[in-house]
Amino acid sequence: MRYWIRHTTTYRYDRPVTLAPHWVRLRPRSDVTQILHNFSLTVEPVPERVAENLDLEGNSVLKLTFGDEPLEQFQMTTISEVETFRTNPFDFLLEPWASRLPIDYPISLYRQLQPYLATSAAGLPALDPIALQLANDLWLQTDGNPVTFLWQLNQQIHANCRHIIRETGEPFPPSVTWGKEAGSCRDLTVLFTEVCRAVGLAARFVSGYQEADAGNDPELHAWAEVYLPGAGWRGYDPTQNLAVGDRYIALVASSSYRDAAPLSGTLKTGIGASSELHTTLEIEAQE
Repeated sequence: MRYWIRHTTTYRYDRPVTLAPHWVRLRPRSDVTQILHNFSLTVEPVPERVAENLDLEGNSVLKLTFGDEPLEQFQMTTISEVETFRTNPFDFLLEPWASRLPIDYPISLYRQLQPYLATSAAGLPALDPIALQLANDLWLQTDGNPVTFLWQLNQQIHANCRHIIRETGEPFPPSVTWGKEAGSCRDLTVLFTEVCRAVGLAARFVSGYQEADAGNDPELHAWAEVYLPGAGWRGYDPTQNLAVGDRYIALVASSSYRDAAPLSGTLKTGIGASSELHTTLEIEAQE
């Protein structure tokens, strides 16, 4: 599939402010699942400097540096043309030694996967107890089969947690999402990721886009990727109960949801000002 995407983000402030540096993670990645053909970024007011960097996990990050002219509105528009390729998300064979949980990783691979195994996905000092209980229950139900475990986890979160819209705010801890039986896509993704890590599956947080169904407006989306030996990183979307294929466009993936935020930054002056966030997103499929 080939997609044309226009994404506009607007912040309006209730008083004049100046902006400290902002980091933008809205450039789609290029890898075996998708290729970025064109990308443009327009920012108002025009930043003094735009520096493009790669972070520790290989994601594209644009650093915007602004002058000291006060403003009451900040607007950013990206236009991307992306081609996606993963028509079959199940076209893999696991390594024989990875066919049962917990996986006994070779020591070199285990060291590389540490950020996606050892750190709590919810930003907490330890694994969430609800996530641990869910992991144990599913491990028993699936007899430790990794692929079946992931598929049933996707289904269980989708069936038990109603999807809600929360445009701002950090993800809820897994216990809160499971207890409320509701959450945004980032809440459900953090829950999914935490359960995976509880059973020894390396997992990370992904932000990006999904082609909307007819009659629905597209929105910035979040899902999880799990590292499966023999298959590499594979995406799972508990919000839609889908394995991620060519209708998804990934922007950034990270062991921490904080490092996958599409836009982050602070105010230089005017701290404490309230703001209104408005976004528009257009996604056109060009087969």
